[in-house]
Amino acid sequence: MNKCPLILICDDDPVVHESISLYLDHEGYAHISAYNGDEALRMVVDHQPDLMVLDLMMPGKSGIDVCRAIRSGSSLPIIMLTAKSEEIDRILGLELGADDYVVKPFSPREVLARIKAVLRRFGEKKSEDEAVVRFPQLEINLANYQVTAMGKTIACTPKEVEILHLLTSHAGQVFSREQILSHVWGYDFFGDTRTVDTHIKRIRQKLPQEGVGWSLKTVYGVGYKFEVDA
Repeated sequence: MNKCPLILICDDDPVVHESISLYLDHEGYAHISAYNGDEALRMVVDHQPDLMVLDLMMPGKSGIDVCRAIRSGSSLPIIMLTAKSEEIDRILGLELGADDYVVKPFSPREVLARIKAVLRRFGEKKSEDEAVVRFPQLEINLANYQVTAMGKTIACTPKEVEILHLLTSHAGQVFSREQILSHVWGYDFFGDTRTVDTHIKRIRQKLPQEGVGWSLKTVYGVGYKFEVDA
């Protein structure tokens, strides 16, 4: 990652840009601003930021739309800003691949702390998890966030890749939903742990189910594990 991380702020409210920018300037972070979803997507391509602070509710293309578009081909760290406190909105953002969220009204100091934490986690994953996990007909590479099954690349969101990497790296070990949230999101998640169930369901739908010698198992009342056939 660059010595001076570049942060993209996407929000239709100029006050949000001003408040966050002041704290980023103080910490020596470079930053650029987008005021709508289409502009944000162009800037992701043109400027290759290290992290994106993204408002959930914007006129036109929403933050959810932007997040979905980015996650179709990028593992760019994303922190969602939402004026809604309902848990479902936060869960929706995280399921689409956001790395963290902050509820408005917020303290710019809190946003800065979240930015630092997400960048640190992202950097640690890039440096510490370069080893590729391999099983027959399956390869998970966390360095480039790529999953290959039966010789074909499987389109997965970053969080799906990270969950799969966690479980396959500890084959046979059962992880509770809370443990998966803690390992993958990197902080205590206060709310409905069904987001893990949703991710596991999507992973299962994408992976082959027969002729591979392994599977994602549900351990009822506990959580999930990656099991290799004897």
